[in-house]
Amino acid sequence: MTWIYSLFSGPSGFSANSRAEDVTNGIDGTGLTAIVTGASSGIGLETASVLAMRGVHVIMAVRNLEVGQKVKAGICAKTPNAKLDVMELDLSSQASVRKFAADYIAKDLPLNILILNAGIMSPPFTLSQDNIELQFATNHIGHFLLTNLLLDTMKKTSTKSQKEGRIVVVSSDLHKMSYPEGIRFDKINDEKSYSAFYAYGQSKLANALHAKELARRLQEERANVTVNSLHPGVIKTNLTRNQGIVVSFFSRLALSFLKNIPQGAATSCYVALHPQVKGVSGEYFADSNISKAGKFVDDPEMAKKLWEFSLNLTQLK
Repeated sequence: MTWIYSLFSGPSGFSANSRAEDVTNGIDGTGLTAIVTGASSGIGLETASVLAMRGVHVIMAVRNLEVGQKVKAGICAKTPNAKLDVMELDLSSQASVRKFAADYIAKDLPLNILILNAGIMSPPFTLSQDNIELQFATNHIGHFLLTNLLLDTMKKTSTKSQKEGRIVVVSSDLHKMSYPEGIRFDKINDEKSYSAFYAYGQSKLANALHAKELARRLQEERANVTVNSLHPGVIKTNLTRNQGIVVSFFSRLALSFLKNIPQGAATSCYVALHPQVKGVSGEYFADSNISKAGKFVDDPEMAKKLWEFSLNLTQLK
């Protein structure tokens, strides 16, 4: 029944009911620059919109530029002084990630906040352009590569501005529902034993492990950049389409306990902007409060092995 308790405010003063606007109320993000991946829909769109409302210059990293421009126009209609740019990014393609990072660096833009939000969930077995299982490639490897390519920019920005850089990794509580061994390093592309559900959990576990290991490395070098992962909550979607009357009734009943999009974006915005999170790194958040991650996230050997594995897949090593 923990989902009921989560409706009550935690130590931060916020709860599962808090919206992105609530957790950033009164915060002035003027002078900060953020990248939000997957910013053209869902909680990515809401995150970008609320950060822009708070004065942050938001770079909307999207797969479809035309859709991104329309979304930008919608945000600007709501917040006329919003500072937004749209850039193309396909996280399933390492070539696209490298181009995005190169173009960003060429623009000589600062980078205070990096929100790794985009993702896909439970497709049939598919290989990416780089011959990596698509969920692992998109949800983890693309974000891992992007972070590494932009990390120096974040460090330089934090040094020059004397403001803490923040990397926010959107994971999921489904990271606790990965394959039994956690990350299947020797079976990432094994179609025969592929489970769309467990592969999604694996990619979300990789997100949380990435945040944990990167936080450790940055703390060792005393960089003024923090890294945290989070569970946004289970967001209301049209789950009852094409279902029977009885199933539809119970699905709709369950939906009354799920989050809407403004609530789903709250934890991302809280971790990215709130003063309470200053200096906090390597933690896992849910409902805008520090929470308990799954057992594998606290396995330093798995985190280090994933780091080396990811370096090899991205040819950064």
